[in-house]
Amino acid sequence: MKQFDVIIAGGGMTGMTLALAINTFSQKSLSIAIVEPFSNTQDTHPGFDARCIALAQGTVENLERMGLWSLIEKFATPIHRIHVSDRGHLGMTDITGEEVNYNTLGFVVELSDIGKLYRHQVELTSNIQVYHHAVSHIERTLEYVTVQMGDEHNIQGKLFVAADGTRSDSCRQIGIDCHQHDFGQTAVIANVKTQKPHQGQAFERFTHSGPLALLPMSEGRMSLAWCLSKAGADEILKLDDADFLCKLQQTFGWRLGKIFHTGKRSSYPLKLAYREENTSHRFAMIGNAAQTLHPIAGQGFNLGIRDVVTLAEQIAIHSGDPGCYSALKEFSEARAKDRNATIAMTSGLVQIFSNDYLSLRIGRNLGLLSFDRLPVLKKPLIRRSLGLIAR
Repeated sequence: MKQFDVIIAGGGMTGMTLALAINTFSQKSLSIAIVEPFSNTQDTHPGFDARCIALAQGTVENLERMGLWSLIEKFATPIHRIHVSDRGHLGMTDITGEEVNYNTLGFVVELSDIGKLYRHQVELTSNIQVYHHAVSHIERTLEYVTVQMGDEHNIQGKLFVAADGTRSDSCRQIGIDCHQHDFGQTAVIANVKTQKPHQGQAFERFTHSGPLALLPMSEGRMSLAWCLSKAGADEILKLDDADFLCKLQQTFGWRLGKIFHTGKRSSYPLKLAYREENTSHRFAMIGNAAQTLHPIAGQGFNLGIRDVVTLAEQIAIHSGDPGCYSALKEFSEARAKDRNATIAMTSGLVQIFSNDYLSLRIGRNLGLLSFDRLPVLKKPLIRRSLGLIAR
């Protein structure tokens, strides 16, 4: 039976980043297995599909520490400004990096580009091995975790990490419950083109059905994430391209001129899902396997990267036994405050900005109008949104 120091279930963005981070922080001294049923290609791996993600400035700094940012930066589009507004009302504000002494607020990357890069990096690394199998059984003893893949292959490690998403089969197998809250919304995503160049500006527009975000991309494109009721999303997805663009134009407005082209549309339901504990005996959870957030403030992946870097640090410190009690206890305690605060902030924003009650409309518009006049409130919120916080 082949032995590893760390076994990671999930070869998507979070799992692959963790493997590469461990490799850097441990100076290539640890053996790592990634167990992933999908082949890591643009066409087949769901973790590296056509979606875009926004990397907050704090995430960029963490990726720099892992030695990955110089590679990712080549195909990343910077965000210089975010315009936030409430449709049909006066409330609006602009957020810039200069307010917290940064040139940018973050960057937008396409997951398919990251997938190609990570596959290449792993192929160059002899101590990381990828198994294209599903985890069929997990057995833990005092000192080891044995993983069965399919009917034949068994591997053994000192630490098992679940990075296999919201519906983590690994967590299910060892009986770790997931708490869920359905926001009653569906996100419709697509890439669109606009008449005016975005100039590195992102937009967050709050509507009666939920937030609509546009993120700047390469080649003058914008990445759309439009949160709607399930019925509203079903209706939008049924429209032909011309009618869809017309509806989007009515909702977003003309700040970027005419929205004249859309790529393929897709959707996914929006739920808060979290596990109260992010560790168990020789077992850790990171990213969406630990918590899945509403995309309203773009916090989900950035929170997951803070999971990754904290766990990779502890694994490197406890390299002799990365799954020992001390390593997992320190990881769990280090992540608790940030994790709970980010979940609370994101869920609170959904409640405030995703409904049309008169009292909340008045309150959020007064808040947006006063935001620029109250830097003592604005700066801490910007810093948290950018991931510029203690882990």
